[in-house]
Parts: sequence; C-alpha cells; structure tokens
Amino acid sequence: MLALSMAGIKIGDRMVQIGCANGDRMAAIASKVGLSGRAVALVPDEAAAARAEKGAAKAGVLVDVHIAPPTRLSIDANAFDIAIIDDTDHLLSQATAADRAATIQEVFRVLRPGGRLLVVRTAARAGLGGLLARGPKGPTFDAVPDLQTGGFKTVRVLAEREGLQFLEGVKPR
Repeated sequence: MLALSMAGIKIGDRMVQIGCANGDRMAAIASKVGLSGRAVALVPDEAAAARAEKGAAKAGVLVDVHIAPPTRLSIDANAFDIAIIDDTDHLLSQATAADRAATIQEVFRVLRPGGRLLVVRTAARAGLGGLLARGPKGPTFDAVPDLQTGGFKTVRVLAEREGLQFLEGVKPR
C-alpha cells in the first residue's frame, strides 16, 4: 500500500491521524506502530469513527478513536512522532482558511520536536490515467504555504501516485 510506505512509520512510533476517509488505509498505517507504539484516530463525526473502528477491527489493530474537531485536538502537546491528515474527504480543502490554519497549528502543537506531518490528499492524475479516471472531487488548496506558515520546515511533496498526493512537513527541533 502506497500510503503505508509514504508514512514511514516504524515500531514504537506514536501516531495520530486526523480524519479517516478510508478505514483500511488508516488501519494499515496504524498496524506498523506495534504493541510498543500508539495509534490514535481523531475524526470529526460518527461516520468517520465507524470507518476507523471498522478498519481497525478488520486489520486486528488497536486504535484509539476519538471524535473531536480538527481545530481543537483533545490530546497533549508534544505527544506524537507523526501526524497524518487524511484530506481525501476534503477535511482541510473544504475548511475555511481560518479553520485550516487552526488545524495545522493544533497538529504542530501535538507533534514532538522533529516530528513529521504527512498530508494525504487527492490529486489529479496525469497522462492516460487522467483521461480515464475522474478528477479530484471538491475543492483543492495549496498546502505547502499553509504548512510553512504554520511553522513546519522542510515542507515538500513526497509523491503523486495512484490519484493521491503526499506532502510532508517537519516540526523543527
């Protein structure tokens, strides 16, 4: 699974995912933290919680699922090694600029120094795949400036494949 390799999660990592458009993808990523790590899914509503719980149960992994707005995460500062924002359901894309900024600041707060943020979002396919596939649904936004404004360093696009774009930002030490 491409998202799993892009996340770069290893055993013992503390991982938080904000949003859950795809429970199976979330569970596959969470499975890598092992018994010595921690996986948390923070989702905006009951439907996303059900997807996360179903994916975790199907994969046999332990994931703490909490319903909370992405602008006010109910977790301690510096608690996680990696944060993943699943924007494939346009959690950020459809948000106001102020809510996007608040979400990015909350993610920055909960990451430890040196922690990484990975944003997974839909991307238009190029070439023949773009002609045959449907384009991204809903609005898109340029996340790179938003992450840089939010304090993240080394912000870059890691890859665009299979209709997904993976962006990474690192919280300075």
